[in-house]
Amino acid sequence: MKLIIQIPAFNEEATIAQALRDVPKKIDGITAIETLVIDDGSSDNTADAARKAGATHILQLKTHRGLSAAFVAGIDAALRLGADIIVNTDADNQYAGADIARLVVPIVKGTAEVVIGDREVAKSPHMSPIKRSLQRLGSWTVGRASGLSVADVTSGFRAFSREAAMQINVFNPFTYTLETIIQAGNRNLGVQSVVVRTNAPTRPSRLYGGVGTYLRKSVATIFRIYTIYRPLKTFFAIGTLLVLLGAAISGRFLWYYWRGAGGHIQSLILAAVFLVTGFQTWLIALLADLIAVNRRLTEDVLIRVKKLESPALERKARPARQQQQQRDRGPRQPRPAEKKEAETQWVWLLDEEKLKDRQAERPAESAAEPEEAADEPPSPSEPDGPRRRRRRRGGARQRTELPGNRGKDLAGDEN
Repeated sequence: MKLIIQIPAFNEEATIAQALRDVPKKIDGITAIETLVIDDGSSDNTADAARKAGATHILQLKTHRGLSAAFVAGIDAALRLGADIIVNTDADNQYAGADIARLVVPIVKGTAEVVIGDREVAKSPHMSPIKRSLQRLGSWTVGRASGLSVADVTSGFRAFSREAAMQINVFNPFTYTLETIIQAGNRNLGVQSVVVRTNAPTRPSRLYGGVGTYLRKSVATIFRIYTIYRPLKTFFAIGTLLVLLGAAISGRFLWYYWRGAGGHIQSLILAAVFLVTGFQTWLIALLADLIAVNRRLTEDVLIRVKKLESPALERKARPARQQQQQRDRGPRQPRPAEKKEAETQWVWLLDEEKLKDRQAERPAESAAEPEEAADEPPSPSEPDGPRRRRRRRGGARQRTELPGNRGKDLAGDEN
């Protein structure tokens, strides 16, 4: 199995080398270990530092797009490079690189598809009591929204199987951690938590300005993602609440009306507003559910496209004739003009060209099939004439019995 460790980095020139050095060189059940550094438009020499530290691949974004965009770009690149397991870690060396082996064990054994590193926040000396309380509250909230029990939902140290990585679609520009867990729960992916170790912080977090900002953005993210995947349940509950409020106020108005008390027109107007808004919210719930169905179909199509772009599937999809020709030719000999590639495959700019697969073995096919000459039978008008040689271009021969081919008698039959 091939493991690719992706490291999103933004202005991490001072720490990226240590993060790369801590990556284990050998893991049981893994045949190849590669590293992928995503340079998120850094203004320093992060990319050069990663290259000097021995990064296998470097993906460079022209502008700073944020953590979520860098994470998605790395997942897409790792899939195109043929990764069977993808591990995401931080460039500031927050997580112990040796614990990567712990993350991939459940995926190698086939007992999980997503593994999340548990920092044991309750015991961590690097977090304040307020952050610990908020982290536990956030984990409980995300667990309710996703139907999963995850101890550390904000941990960026996590591993994905190839199948799980293909189903990841992150739209939130703030962070990917909460969204991917809710997606995994709604797609019934196997998720496990593994206790991991952390290193002393090298710098303050740059993801948010303060606890209030983080809390506000996290709540908005959870509500948005839950609404995307459970729109009928969400809007139906809101509509039901509005209808019940309208019914209660209407009952109050009718109670005073039956007792002969006049007035209370304000209650009647308020009840009508709640009832109408509640019914409209129910209609929105139906429309949102239809949109969610279309979204699931679109995601299924996207997953199929990713599978078709997979290097492994491309090799399996080759025609049998080309595979036979490859076996007949034997191993491809390197050309004298070819040079060995550098250890670091450098540098891909997503804004300028598509990410090319540097790992898949592809035979050197010629631009066009060699033209094959085929002897044609003599024309009936020239029975004794020499046979003409006709070049076959590789397309299917026309048949007179097929629609649109009448009058084109290839065999020369005349009535």
